[in-house]
Amino acid sequence: MELKLMLVDDETRFLETTQKLLSRKGYQVETASSGREALDKLQTQDIHVAILDVKMPGMDGVETLREIKRRFPLVEVIMLTGHATVESAVEGLKCGAFDYLMKPCDIDELLAKARTAFEKRKNIEEKIRIAQSRTYMKSPREILKQFGEN
Repeated sequence: MELKLMLVDDETRFLETTQKLLSRKGYQVETASSGREALDKLQTQDIHVAILDVKMPGMDGVETLREIKRRFPLVEVIMLTGHATVESAVEGLKCGAFDYLMKPCDIDELLAKARTAFEKRKNIEEKIRIAQSRTYMKSPREILKQFGEN
């Protein structure tokens, strides 16, 4: 499974430049220019990590984060802003953001955070798979009971 990213920002130039840089490094990158567009794309595409601007018109980053975590709990979110405040950072982290970065951000630092967030997601998915397999597996005693033997 390869990391699939989504950049969410209302600044077109940032989206285009960052998408180009990440694509050159071999990553699949989807973009969205608003929180609503991001939620629509998450509905139809399997995105692993969303990199989300905090200040956007309409649905802001924290509101978008809350909705992503409610509807797509396995999607890891990295908040990215040029207008950071301690309050917005704390609010984002309380709402389930994986991390919080300041613009301008070094592309390699952003990618390192995204890969770490992706590893976290893969670990959670593996725990879910193990838990699900345990519910399907029966002990020898349960199997014998099923066939009427004791």
